[in-house]
Amino acid sequence: MDYVHLGKSGLKVSRLCLGTMNFGPYTSDEESFRIMNRALELGINFFDTANVYGWDKGAGYTEQLIGKWLSEEPSRRDKIVLATKVYGKMGEGPNDLDLSAYHIKKACEDSLKRLKTDHIDLYQMHHIDRNTPWDEIYQAMEQLVSEGKIIYMGSSNFAAWNLAEAFYKAKERNFLGIISEQSIYSLRNRHIELEVIPACKAFGIGLIPWSPLGGGILCGVLENAKEGRRTREQLQKSVGKLRPQLEAYEKLCKDIGQKPADVALAWVLSNPAVTSPIIGPRTVEQLEDNYNALNLKLDEDTLKKLDEIWPGPGNQAPEAYAW
Repeated sequence: MDYVHLGKSGLKVSRLCLGTMNFGPYTSDEESFRIMNRALELGINFFDTANVYGWDKGAGYTEQLIGKWLSEEPSRRDKIVLATKVYGKMGEGPNDLDLSAYHIKKACEDSLKRLKTDHIDLYQMHHIDRNTPWDEIYQAMEQLVSEGKIIYMGSSNFAAWNLAEAFYKAKERNFLGIISEQSIYSLRNRHIELEVIPACKAFGIGLIPWSPLGGGILCGVLENAKEGRRTREQLQKSVGKLRPQLEAYEKLCKDIGQKPADVALAWVLSNPAVTSPIIGPRTVEQLEDNYNALNLKLDEDTLKKLDEIWPGPGNQAPEAYAW
């Protein structure tokens, strides 16, 4: 396993990040434990979750599950970089969501209890909050840092100008600020090539792509998977719209003798701006398949063909649409 710095920080994380969104609603507790155990064995030290994960089992369920796993063998805590998120609705009260200082403090303390740990390594804002000023957000985060409850902070689903604003506001306060951004990024969805990726490069922000397999559509979906998230109605509608591209994509993968999921993940990893794509295995077997993508290096001809099938904007802004 290779390890790289997370953005401008001195923190080193594995080239794959274990996403836990499936733990609970789609993956049993027992299999979730096996996945985390195997991830450690494979050298994956970057684990990502969120306080809202759990879905039909209830917000916070996934964090509780990870907490049980950590308490089962306390030495595991020092072997991982633990990341979680704040923003989503965690109760019925008017302050049980978003990024007010009030909610950030309470949400962090609640996450610590569920995760059964005394600190969070990377505390991420799950979405931009357009109604809370940066001074308030940073005041809350600075307090959590000073109390030893979080070490670093990151963002998710931010626009490039949000990252710029956050960068300069942190500089005013002599605060480290955001070191990572989680954005949706895959062959299917390349919007962030316009501005978010250039912003990450400019500000020393590590890029953590979520949904690098396009929500399952890049995993060989035409093979008619019978179980899991690939059976969702929304995904099946996307298959109908993208069938010509999917047929060309899966044929290309077959021609080069590689699994579609491995090709999709290897493509994301080939971008030098990417730190660690988030994988979301439902089984140990899927985890090991994802791991194999680390050894797949796509040649220039294959990368060109992938661009033809799944075209991006062609350049960063403004060159993508102006001179």
